[in-house]
Amino acid sequence: MSERRPLAAFAYAAALLLVAFVGSHRLLDGHAVAASTAARTADDDASTDELRLGYFPNVTHAAALVGLHEGIFEEALDGVALEAQAFNAGPEAIQALLSGAIDASYLGPNPAINGFVQSDGDGLRIVSGATAGGAFLVVRDGIESPADLDGATLATPQLGGTQDVALRAWLQEHGYDTTPEGGGDVRVLPQENGQTLDAFEQGTIDGAWLPEPWASRLVLEAGARVLVDERDLWPDGRYVTTHLVVRTAFLEEHPDVVARLLEGQVAANEFVNDHPEEAQAAANDEIEAVTTKRISDEIIAAAWEHLTFTNDPVASSLGAAAAAAHSVDLLDEVNLDGIYDLTLLNDVLADHDLDAVSDELTAAT
Repeated sequence: MSERRPLAAFAYAAALLLVAFVGSHRLLDGHAVAASTAARTADDDASTDELRLGYFPNVTHAAALVGLHEGIFEEALDGVALEAQAFNAGPEAIQALLSGAIDASYLGPNPAINGFVQSDGDGLRIVSGATAGGAFLVVRDGIESPADLDGATLATPQLGGTQDVALRAWLQEHGYDTTPEGGGDVRVLPQENGQTLDAFEQGTIDGAWLPEPWASRLVLEAGARVLVDERDLWPDGRYVTTHLVVRTAFLEEHPDVVARLLEGQVAANEFVNDHPEEAQAAANDEIEAVTTKRISDEIIAAAWEHLTFTNDPVASSLGAAAAAAHSVDLLDEVNLDGIYDLTLLNDVLADHDLDAVSDELTAAT
């Protein structure tokens, strides 16, 4: 059985997003470990009896949540014990990954970039996508265009995080200066998402660039309006929100285990896409189990509609994210060559008669 260890940080107001894993473990029909994967890894000399997996318990990590809740990962790992650990923020997960406290984790793009840079390109590899899309700039009434934002205060989930970089880069394109300390033409205020909801309702901020389901919560619960749907800023509307990374040493020592984990990832995303109502209900049940509060079915459904659950890591958007962070002075110029290792994923996708995905970083890095 898997063991799950929530962090003490769950006490924050963001606990509305937290998900425990209780209830039955229903297996996904037809998605046991592929025979070809077993044959492919049978000759590996290295072995391990445990995989330690990190995740963020929110809807943008639906593959992780469903994979754990439905027992899909445990079935795919085929006897390798699974220990799952929840994190509230990217830096915590990166620290755990690089220190060897966990072996793999679901992460957003900017934490993965930061971990790659911190380890001089040696510490981690992105092995799969998980989720794309699902971020918005939502604002109060009276803000109709970028021209109305001069002097405004806008929140983001975390300084240097994915949405923080996206907001600062977008403001820069529209002629506004920002500083990490909250100065400039538009004040950017990184803070916890639950605090952002309260602050917007109280009128102390003018809007926020947020991931789901928080963007939908501000719209449906607090009367915000969407000023920017981030999909409109990307080619074909596609940009990475969550992907699966593995500690490089673990990948090199235990490719058989990583291949099994990727079998679980692909099966979990298939479940999410094929059974959206069941996946949404399971996530909401788990949120209520941990927080004693239930997100409305309307918000869960609205958030789900804005997310694309895909195994494609949308590599080109990662290069653009790094360039954007550099442009707003939150990241030195970096070379991301080598951050991806999609060989095992493409093997698994081939087993499922699915198209291969690309690791091409087409944006300047």
